[in-house]
Amino acid sequence: MKRACFKNGNKGSNSGMHVLLPQQKKLSEIKPTNYLRMKFFCILLGCMVSFLPAMAQKGNNDVRKGNKLYNTQNYDAAAIWYKEALKKNQKSFDAAYDLGNALYRQKNYKGAMTAYQKALPLTKNKIQLAHDFHNVGNALMNQKQYEDALKAYRSALLANPNDNETRFNYAYAAEMLKHQQNKNNQNKNNQQNKQNKQDQQNKQNQQNKNGNGKNNPNKNNQNQQQPQGGGMSKQNADQILNAIQQEENQVQDKINQQRVQMHEQNPAKDW
Repeated sequence: MKRACFKNGNKGSNSGMHVLLPQQKKLSEIKPTNYLRMKFFCILLGCMVSFLPAMAQKGNNDVRKGNKLYNTQNYDAAAIWYKEALKKNQKSFDAAYDLGNALYRQKNYKGAMTAYQKALPLTKNKIQLAHDFHNVGNALMNQKQYEDALKAYRSALLANPNDNETRFNYAYAAEMLKHQQNKNNQNKNNQQNKQNKQDQQNKQNQQNKNGNGKNNPNKNNQNQQQPQGGGMSKQNADQILNAIQQEENQVQDKINQQRVQMHEQNPAKDW
């Protein structure tokens, strides 16, 4: 049975859980279809071939043709045969699962995930279920859907708790999810800071606008000098008042001169 897994790039390391940065991890090769089949099961299957329906037998033949092409890395042609097998036997776990692997190798992760999910209800074998969920998780990982990938790996571990590769992928997915969440939070904070700066700039611009408007003393003086209600301006009124004041001063000066002259004509008596 084929499967995909993320492997540690440092081979031979046995120092427990060794967490690496994402760029240090790589995707391993997908294993052949018959990787997990036991010899006695193959013998038993061979004995039962004669009792299988003719359509299912044709479907199995198509799967084998697909496997030969898959092993030569002709994944596109292999996928065609797996699809033919599913047309003849829609309950074939191998056809659906192998189709998922062929699509996965073509980097068609959405199509691969659909095929893997179609294969899930077609088996009750826990090892097959574990590997199917494992590959569903890998397809989700390649789409950066880390939270859903964690769920898939968890289901794989429930089916087979002893699968170290799935356990490793589970830890890797958790690490990537945390990294993604931190990045999203940072982007959110940066966006909020940018919005705050923009709000402050808008507020400052509004204050500057108000300062050049009704709060500008010079403009207030100009407004006061403008005629109001069809009357004279303050400047004109001040000019008239000044003229009146000058006339009053002139009159007062004449009166004072007359008083001096009268005083000179009538000197005080010398007692």
